Amino acid sequence: MATDVHRPVTTESSGSPTQAGSAVRVEGLSRAFDGRAVIDDLQLDIRPGEFVALLGRSGCGKSTLLRILAGLDRDIDGTVLVPRRKAVAFQAPRLMPWKRVWRNVLLGLPGKPERDVAERALDEVGLGHRTDAWPKTLSGGEAQRASLARALVREPDLLLLDEPFGALDALTRIKAQHLVGELWQRRGCAVLLVTHDVEEAVLLADRVLVMDEGVIAYETPVELDRPRDIADPRFAELRAELLGRLGVEHDPE
Repeated sequence: MATDVHRPVTTESSGSPTQAGSAVRVEGLSRAFDGRAVIDDLQLDIRPGEFVALLGRSGCGKSTLLRILAGLDRDIDGTVLVPRRKAVAFQAPRLMPWKRVWRNVLLGLPGKPERDVAERALDEVGLGHRTDAWPKTLSGGEAQRASLARALVREPDLLLLDEPFGALDALTRIKAQHLVGELWQRRGCAVLLVTHDVEEAVLLADRVLVMDEGVIAYETPVELDRPRDIADPRFAELRAELLGRLGVEHDPE
């Protein structure tokens, strides 16, 4: 393991990590399960307002890293500094079926937030017309928008997205990707997107990381103008490079 000192995740105020120019700072992070290191001496910095995509094969530790940054896994070695104001959206929207959509959006917020707080967030994600709906009546895309609204009401300085589009059909996925890009540009928060989709990573991110055997094995900036065009030869070149880093030698048509 990277260090003999056991420390829990250190959650600072939103200003603390950014004093060093970082929204997230991770140093010497290690996490083991049953004696097997899933994350091993990992280093990571994310700048304020930066959109970072994290790729990697199944089992490489991507979701474990995200859970640690979210404060959901504290059995670690190393140092992790993240903003206090952070929010997570998972692949499964995790809506409570016995609560209407607007009440789901407010779940977990401190105090007694008013309904209009939820309504503003739902309007922002294009779901204002389903405020009073029951979760079971939502489509997959609508449920994921409700999950994003629940994250946005927390006014996060760090938004963590764990395969949020993985269960969506192709057309709905494209719409959701555009929505997240728009929300990020409007909100200006740092984003870490965990995904298996290389094209999605290049489409959305400022920087793409590839995780392998518990560490960040490769990273590259995405120096393409926005909005991005998948027909751009530079897009295709970067996509092919990342696929190669993931062990896909030939880019399938």
